[in-house]
Amino acid sequence: MSGPTREEAAAAANTLRTELAKVIVGQHLVIEEILIALAANGHALLEGVPGLAKTLLISTLAATTRLSFSRIQFTPDLMPSDITGTEVIREDKSTGAREFVFLPGPVFASVVLADEINRTPPKTQAALLEAMQERQVSAGGQRRKLPAPFFVLATQNPIEQEGTYPLPEAQLDRFLLKISVGYPSEAEELEVILRTTSNRDEQPDQVMDAAQLLALQRLVRDTPAAEGVVRYALALVRSTRPVSEGGHADLAPLLRWGAGPRAGQALMLCAKARATLQGRGYVTLDDIRRVAKPVMRHRIQPSYEAEAQGLSPDAIVDKVLALVQLPASDLERDPAVAAVMQ
Repeated sequence: MSGPTREEAAAAANTLRTELAKVIVGQHLVIEEILIALAANGHALLEGVPGLAKTLLISTLAATTRLSFSRIQFTPDLMPSDITGTEVIREDKSTGAREFVFLPGPVFASVVLADEINRTPPKTQAALLEAMQERQVSAGGQRRKLPAPFFVLATQNPIEQEGTYPLPEAQLDRFLLKISVGYPSEAEELEVILRTTSNRDEQPDQVMDAAQLLALQRLVRDTPAAEGVVRYALALVRSTRPVSEGGHADLAPLLRWGAGPRAGQALMLCAKARATLQGRGYVTLDDIRRVAKPVMRHRIQPSYEAEAQGLSPDAIVDKVLALVQLPASDLERDPAVAAVMQ
């Protein structure tokens, strides 16, 4: 089966945006970043206050892509087996014989909405995160593969911390992107009110199936990147580390620790996805800059000094982008694309 061309990939992405817009008002950047996560075959964590349509966006996305969908509402009493599935005894009525049968849990779907993931204890969070990393579940002494493609799109509420279990940094690193969902504009909020208080009920069309999405993911990984672009992504990541490890001296006082190697991998993969969704066969420096915040905001830890100055992780990433410049010698190594990388 031949994969899509880059023009077809861009057209499919535009169609997806159009179908999502039938249900979701605004949130264009959030939609763009979710599409990047899908194309890059990575999981995403959406953070925002209640009522911003995070759950509706994810369920609508599943509806437009012909992918199986399940929702897990995380609660303090949720057990790991409630996610992964469990074995039960089943009796054959004709023979009376009994045997163990595995009943798959909701994680056995292509799109899994982990709603309010920080409301469940670490043991249950770990069961989901293991499935995210290994893309399989161990149950009843067997390893059971999860469907392909497989995405976990988790949500969490940043303002209610009582009775929650924040994800540790090592587990946050498993998410390709952390997407910040903000308030709508006045015009968008007016449209939301008008739509949701009338009989208007538009349903999105299905525009992409699993095979097409898997082909798109292969196309993303086939997107070439000049060495200068890769070095720029690497320089951004290393600048957040201690000075002794290649970090930038101006950033060191603002960070308790910096981004690990997964950040560089995520930067390149998301930049390739962004380029592919725009129909381009090359990655630019602007692609790296545009995905830097969702890739890095959950992979750096501001210091007490930064917090005292009121600097958020996003503000620190802005400083990283302002301070790190790629040497001209690196751009000159690939003159064929140097002009489009700036």
